[in-house]
Amino acid sequence: MGTCVYCGKPAGFLRKKHRECAEKRNRGWAEMVGLAKATALGEGPEGSLEDLTDRLAGIANGSLVPPDQVREALIAGWEQAATHFLEDGNLDPQEERRLVLFAEHFGLAQNDLNKNGIYAQFVKGAVLRELMEGKVPSRFHAVGALPFNFQKSETLIWAFENVAYYEEKTRREYVGGSHGVSFRIAKGVYYRVGSFRGRPVETTERVHIDTGLLAVTTKHLYFQGRTKTFRVRLDKVVSFMPYSNGVGIQRDAATAKPQFFITGDGWFTYNLLINAAKLG
Repeated sequence: MGTCVYCGKPAGFLRKKHRECAEKRNRGWAEMVGLAKATALGEGPEGSLEDLTDRLAGIANGSLVPPDQVREALIAGWEQAATHFLEDGNLDPQEERRLVLFAEHFGLAQNDLNKNGIYAQFVKGAVLRELMEGKVPSRFHAVGALPFNFQKSETLIWAFENVAYYEEKTRREYVGGSHGVSFRIAKGVYYRVGSFRGRPVETTERVHIDTGLLAVTTKHLYFQGRTKTFRVRLDKVVSFMPYSNGVGIQRDAATAKPQFFITGDGWFTYNLLINAAKLG
């Protein structure tokens, strides 16, 4: 005989919960997260931060939600509020203050808020806002020293790990060629006719060159992999090409070919680069 994980009473053969108990718990949890989200958004009554924990505990008590999940509801509410603020792609100062105040009041650390990557998106939104305002963000802090020789006149803005770097390569092959036909004219003498190489056909493809670290500063874009290391001046890039999982650049040089960086977040990478380039 199984025992219900919510009410602790017998649930029946090979059963772990009562359907009614599960529904009651889910309604209570949704109410808790919704209340935490509304408070983080600033939609709750004055002083709601001070009594929010008690209100969440009250809902949990009447909804078969374990008391120790009140903190999880606070985190989930913060995540939903941050996602709501970031839907327009921007995080204004007032929205940032609300989220920071909420997190500080309940002692929610970065690790708590980034289990689903939401805190990272929150920081990215703030970085883009400052760049668009013409400011140099100082929110990114590298763990350990980066392997780049930054110039004194530049400041690190962001760095990406495990970035796949691609270059565009052109391959040429000849199509329609023929070795021709040989005719014997005399003993030991042959004449070949109709031999031609064919017409050249060029194909372009993106080739994976290396995987490594990509850093963006106020002046340059740096890349270091196992076999490839280089620096590109942002003011020498004539175009940035957005992709869903990365960005492409075209340098201002007669022989330069497109270069591509797969960061996993194309929208942020593209907006980071085009706004960093404007700082110069």
